[in-house]
Amino acid sequence: MDSSGDIPRYRTIVAVDIEGSTTRTNPARAQLRTALFELLDEAFLTGGITKKCRDGFVDRGDGALCLIRPVDQAPKPVLLATVVPALSELVEKHAESRPELAFRLRVAVHAGEVHYDSRGPYGEDIDIACRLVDAPELKRRLRISARPIALVVSAEMHRSVVRHSYPGIHQNDFIQVVHVKVGAQRLRGWFHTPEATQDGEGLTA
Repeated sequence: MDSSGDIPRYRTIVAVDIEGSTTRTNPARAQLRTALFELLDEAFLTGGITKKCRDGFVDRGDGALCLIRPVDQAPKPVLLATVVPALSELVEKHAESRPELAFRLRVAVHAGEVHYDSRGPYGEDIDIACRLVDAPELKRRLRISARPIALVVSAEMHRSVVRHSYPGIHQNDFIQVVHVKVGAQRLRGWFHTPEATQDGEGLTA
């Protein structure tokens, strides 16, 4: 990989963040981090996305960045139709088995150009994903929800994947209510509202 950082690589970007992690003790945070990375790895494998299809997870302290390479084995619709629902189920099962270490997640899915240097990935599209996962409206939506995950997708993901209603994805389940600012840009995200699904299939985050 070119270490100069001049040439970007296209990646699908999944940013996750543990809700309310700052209220935990440091030993508890260590256990949560271990559980999070294990559940992320299992969720991606459920969608057939192995380590060969993605970069190593990037530690965000109380969350992670997951960068998926543009290969045939990891199409973007699989993330929304399979990986995110699997992660939601895994987080819920973890809470049932380890109630003292239960946690919930905010999840943002975006896609774009990523630069790399010796310190890791960076660039505007990384910033967009991070802004979305930290958006106050997404935090509020998770706070008032009983679900294990609150999901937001970027306008790019909505345009290229969601609006086409690929199998397991329902366009009407997403509403444009998340707003973020990146530099001078004001961007919108689409929040997933599974209650709108009539047939009970597809995303359950």
